[in-house]
Amino acid sequence: MVNDETDARQLNVDVLIEAGYEVDAAKDGASGWDALQLNGYDLVVTDNHMPRMTGIEMIAKMRSAGMAVPVIMATGAFPAAIIERNPWLKPDASLETPFSNDELLTTVKKVLR
Repeated sequence: MVNDETDARQLNVDVLIEAGYEVDAAKDGASGWDALQLNGYDLVVTDNHMPRMTGIEMIAKMRSAGMAVPVIMATGAFPAAIIERNPWLKPDASLETPFSNDELLTTVKKVLR
């Protein structure tokens, strides 16, 4: 879970843990990228607008490094124009904030299928 908003990040982590998932959290895209290089993950859920590295910049690094980890972008400002110009950056799914706990869990289950 990569999100610079502490309360939102913690709420999402708690929801996912309660549903039985193992979850790590990162405070921004740069911290998320660092964790991705050190650990194996089945899924990344990320915001886009964050300090030090945006979600879309983190996805670009992941794709350039050949990481096949699926990504859910959970953001209030989906970068549609950037993705239209760079379709290889398209996340596997997206959630528009605010989203419900059920929407988060449904999207995670769908992407992990």
